[in-house]
Amino acid sequence: MENLKYVCPCLLGVEKLVSNELKRMGASSIVAENGRVFFSGDYNILSRANICSRYAERVLILLGSFKALSFEELFEKTKNLPWENFIGKKDAFPVKGRSINSKLHSIPDCQSIIKKAVVERLNLKYHLSWFEETDTLYQIQFLIMKDTVSLMIDTSGVGLHKRGYRKNATAAPIKETLAAAMANLAHVHDDSFLYDPFCGSGTILIESALYALNIAPGLKRKFAAEKFSFIDKNIWAQERERAIDSIKKDVNFKAFGSDIDNNAINLSIDNIKKAGLSSKINIKKSDVKDFKFLTDSGILITNPPYGERLLNKDNARKLYEILGQICKKNPQYKYYVISPDENFENFFNKKSNKKRKIYNGMIKCNYFMYY
Repeated sequence: MENLKYVCPCLLGVEKLVSNELKRMGASSIVAENGRVFFSGDYNILSRANICSRYAERVLILLGSFKALSFEELFEKTKNLPWENFIGKKDAFPVKGRSINSKLHSIPDCQSIIKKAVVERLNLKYHLSWFEETDTLYQIQFLIMKDTVSLMIDTSGVGLHKRGYRKNATAAPIKETLAAAMANLAHVHDDSFLYDPFCGSGTILIESALYALNIAPGLKRKFAAEKFSFIDKNIWAQERERAIDSIKKDVNFKAFGSDIDNNAINLSIDNIKKAGLSSKINIKKSDVKDFKFLTDSGILITNPPYGERLLNKDNARKLYEILGQICKKNPQYKYYVISPDENFENFFNKKSNKKRKIYNGMIKCNYFMYY
């Protein structure tokens, strides 16, 4: 029981980053697919992945995978799995999930069949005809992709992108997991000077600082599996202590953010304070056309407003032109910009050294890298 199989769903385009961080954590049997990374490990790895993963969306225990072309097959193969190893007599076990390109495509029917199968399995083990489901929550998730069913139990609860510092956000926030990935791909270090002239609610600045200082993103929040009866509570305490011991002290990292919107500035300041990073991040109200670097070297990482979010495309492209002019005047700095506009480089007026396809929510973007 101690060594389990897990799966981490993640944003498309960051699978390699999730794989690498799991490897550093000590996970084994790591296999990446589109939007998912499979791995194995004990309960310490389960806890460590929840507390420390910057890029995964959640950590799920993988009970089993199988082909199913009929509801009878789905029922029998679900019933064959050892649900009693996890779910107790009084525990709650709701079911939710998705079906993609599969014969079994009705979500309500799949939910109902899986629920009935789990109930029947537990009935055989506990000899109960009715389950009150008033105790610990074990959220069952299913994914049916090309007729292959994966059945899982969620250990995270609220998605891992919810770090606990961002109570509020601007109209078009960037996901914390994506911001962390952007910091990684920009090679932010503990002595980097970082700039974001469209800082919004401060997510890129905060995630870059957490990355630079090696602060585990999940240190200030709780996880569903902390209530699981089969996991020793000491494991969570050990892993939090381990994460605290890994934080880098006395580093030179500094970040500077600006935005034209008063509400964004106030949100940034509030979120930065909640994250405990006020000494590392400076915020001010400023139009991008007045942007200035304050250090001899540095990295600019930003998520400019664009047509699909806040501005019409023409206005968004004017911002790209302004950014391009800043880059031209300051070629010694590195620039990293995320945008869904395939013509970004034309308006920025410079071809990127590299671009990487990555998703911001459901919007397909490119991460343009100038170094």
